[in-house]
Amino acid sequence: MAQPRVIVVGGGLAGLMATIKLAEAGAQVDLLSIVPVKRSHSVCAQGGINGAVNTKGEGDSPELHFYDTVKGGDFLAHQPPVRDMTREAPNIIYMFDRMGVPFSRTPEGLIDFRRFGGTLHHRTAHAGATTGQQLLYALDEQVRRFEADGKVTKFEGWESFDPVLDATGRCVGVVAMDIRSMEIRAFLGDAVVFATGGLGAIFGFGTNSVVNTGSAIAGCYQAGAHYGNPEFIQIHPTAISGGDKLRLMSESVRGEGGRVWVPKNPKDNRSPASIPETERWYFLEEKYPLYGNLVPRDIASREIHHVVYNLGHRVEGEEAVYLDLTHRDPDYLTKKLGGVLEIYEKFKGQDPRRVPMKVAPAVHYSMGGLWVDYKQMTNIPGLFAAGECEFQYHGANRLGANALVACVYGGIVSGVTSFEWAANHAKKAPASTVADSALSRFRERTKAISARGGAENLYAIRRDLGALMVRNVTIVRENSELVKTQQKLVDLAARTRKAPLPDQGPWANQGLVHALEIENMIDLARAITAGALARDESRGAHYKPAFEKRDDAKWLCTTKAIFTPDGPKLDFTEKIDISLLPLAERRYDVVPAHAPKPSIGTASGSAGAAH
Repeated sequence: MAQPRVIVVGGGLAGLMATIKLAEAGAQVDLLSIVPVKRSHSVCAQGGINGAVNTKGEGDSPELHFYDTVKGGDFLAHQPPVRDMTREAPNIIYMFDRMGVPFSRTPEGLIDFRRFGGTLHHRTAHAGATTGQQLLYALDEQVRRFEADGKVTKFEGWESFDPVLDATGRCVGVVAMDIRSMEIRAFLGDAVVFATGGLGAIFGFGTNSVVNTGSAIAGCYQAGAHYGNPEFIQIHPTAISGGDKLRLMSESVRGEGGRVWVPKNPKDNRSPASIPETERWYFLEEKYPLYGNLVPRDIASREIHHVVYNLGHRVEGEEAVYLDLTHRDPDYLTKKLGGVLEIYEKFKGQDPRRVPMKVAPAVHYSMGGLWVDYKQMTNIPGLFAAGECEFQYHGANRLGANALVACVYGGIVSGVTSFEWAANHAKKAPASTVADSALSRFRERTKAISARGGAENLYAIRRDLGALMVRNVTIVRENSELVKTQQKLVDLAARTRKAPLPDQGPWANQGLVHALEIENMIDLARAITAGALARDESRGAHYKPAFEKRDDAKWLCTTKAIFTPDGPKLDFTEKIDISLLPLAERRYDVVPAHAPKPSIGTASGSAGAAH
């Protein structure tokens, strides 16, 4: 009997890991990626990957990692899959070690671990400050082995737009476009795994790659896949400005001793070297003496926003704060943080070993994404999701260095479970008419876009979308502004219908690709804004001054956005599974109570059972 065929969309850590598990099981895999696999956004991850290996003898454990993750996410993540991920994390690190990832080492030769935000333990394995690149290259090497064996066929430069559903509503493929030749094709299989990453480009300037539009997620959402917790967008506290995008200054900088400060006098515009220690305000260390500069990202970002915008502190007249490493040994910094420091040197023209960096908060990550069950399947049968494009593991806020472990773990689970699904449905091959119908609908859409006339400009619309979302749907959210944002998003959608393509050419037509993406981005922006407006509480990255407190009585639930042509419909009926850890106050300014001991057994139907 022919082996199942599975389509994997996305060539980052989650997609490559899913591909490996599928190929190991015997599936034929078509792997689609909008960019060359080794250029996937996972390559930009800098600081490390979490796993409670406890080589430093601090008493760390997967149970404490689980506790920190649930607390860090403000108790909005379902607990069984988070528990299983944190248990598997040490094995994932050892797997990469066996693959040859050049992790930083202790003098004894053990894998070295640094501290990251939201924990008191050294839990983050790292390869200098280019961890994502090293992990991605290791997985790519393994996929190439299966590619050479004929088990994986790679399609780089292809962008997926729509899932293909058969008459029963089962996902049996995707419609994708070669962004060079403009060929449109339906890739059919017995299951599909989406691992397309985040959607930071919706906010214009941010730390995400410019290809992170969320367009592929939107295609699933428009086809009926539920979108979970869209309102939870992570703002990273430390990024640097740029004319094209913002660039991350990794949390590893603070993990290696970087200190955040501003002059105590808001009107002090002296250079940092001229400001004595007694005239510097280390505000994170002062307010959070236990965690200091390593409080979770949502807390650090809000504190920076408050200090800069509400209290009026600036650095050299700029709306930024200092991130200072100048007290550390330069050679040590080069060894531990070389990749990050090179970015700052290249784009700001200063050496962070000698001069404090000027940083500010920036859109970085989406905790929300496609809703999936504990086996990584969406509500559309046969459609799986893994990595940042799904909502499963981080709740209301992601702890630093939990992204890479969640991507890899989600890839493992989705690879195993999608193969099981595909094997059970391999005999139910879709008729060619299913593909023909999907292709026909997509071609009609592109034809209509190409025929548009009017005076609007697609790139101006994208610029206006980013500015609107950053202004009203990031660190501080006000209901009155969110209502206005909803209407402005409707107006932006109307403007797209009056925006002609700048290019009608049949080859590498970036205008057509951009037109398709911007429509999808607006649909996701409407879901993000609707969720933010509806959730009247402050939880994790979602902060409303008018609703200062977390409201577990009303809002301990998943937001599910369901697409309709008139805008998202929201469902709040799914309650959060808190069966393993009781709710607790989320504080980082005092010594926490002893972390509760979660039960040891694996929950029935949890992700761990997929192994």
